[in-house]
Amino acid sequence: MKFVIQRVNHASVEVDGKVIGSIQKGFLVFVGVYDSDTREIADKMINKLVKMRIFADENGKTNLDINSVNGQLLIVSQFTLCADCRKGNRPSFTGAGAPDMANEMYEYIIERCREFVPVVEHGEFGADMKVDLSNDGPFTILLDSNEL
Repeated sequence: MKFVIQRVNHASVEVDGKVIGSIQKGFLVFVGVYDSDTREIADKMINKLVKMRIFADENGKTNLDINSVNGQLLIVSQFTLCADCRKGNRPSFTGAGAPDMANEMYEYIIERCREFVPVVEHGEFGADMKVDLSNDGPFTILLDSNEL
């Protein structure tokens, strides 16, 4: 599983010209699910996400987590994070989770995040989404379950 976490001032996602999820200060999280991922892996990733201290404290040090700043989450599925680019110039997505399994995992991640963060918005699994954001910093972190 991979999470691309972007610290944002605001972010939104739209489908068919309609905004379906929008947040202010917080994290925009792109989620890539592999066929080998489990709920236990998702729980480890979520735990790391909600405890990640990348907001500035009163001294300007990245020392505060999302709840310390009343931050919000926008979670967007992105199977392209599972791209295998080792051979040739056309990425392979054979390792990505099958749609039913990946959607179930995506929904699980959203629901579990709501247990830790009061405002959790999300995109639409499998849809053609347009994401708009103001990256704060810029500050972008890649979390890979293989490295936890």
